[in-house]
Amino acid sequence: MMGKITFYEEKNFQGRSYECMSDCSDMSSYMSRCQSCRVESGCFMLYEKNNYMGQQFFMRRGEYNDMHRMQSMGMMFDNIRSCRMIPFHRGQFRMKIYERENFGGQSNEMMDDCDNIQDRYRMSDCQSCHVMDGHWLMYEQPQYRGRMMYMRPGEYRSFRDMMSGQRFMSMRRITDMC
Repeated sequence: MMGKITFYEEKNFQGRSYECMSDCSDMSSYMSRCQSCRVESGCFMLYEKNNYMGQQFFMRRGEYNDMHRMQSMGMMFDNIRSCRMIPFHRGQFRMKIYERENFGGQSNEMMDDCDNIQDRYRMSDCQSCHVMDGHWLMYEQPQYRGRMMYMRPGEYRSFRDMMSGQRFMSMRRITDMC
């Protein structure tokens, strides 16, 4: 299933628009700013900087007529410079989280959502992980709050290198078909 998101320079789906059906590492050549967007199908991660860097925000199907109001939903930035389509995953979800960078310290394998790693695993921190199956969202605070990061299958040796000292305390599987 293909995803489709349309970005608009002005609130309420006005002004110049850019339609995207895949990853886009630099939207600045298509539009100067984004004040609203419409996700027609699929799920997307939006990034505040080019090349999928900086703050991230998860978007599912829906209409978002005022990006400034999105801050009340946890979006911590008001400019979108890149986006990544999240493919739908069928099958199991597996991720191993580690207390320290470079897969050090205490580790735990997860197959479902975790709203607080300290309560569930007695881990005070999560600094690296290996995503074996599925796509995940990791949050800096318990209860799926704060800044988030999209994780797809692969090894992530140091969250500090990825997002300036970011640590994660809760994780959620992306199970939406959007």
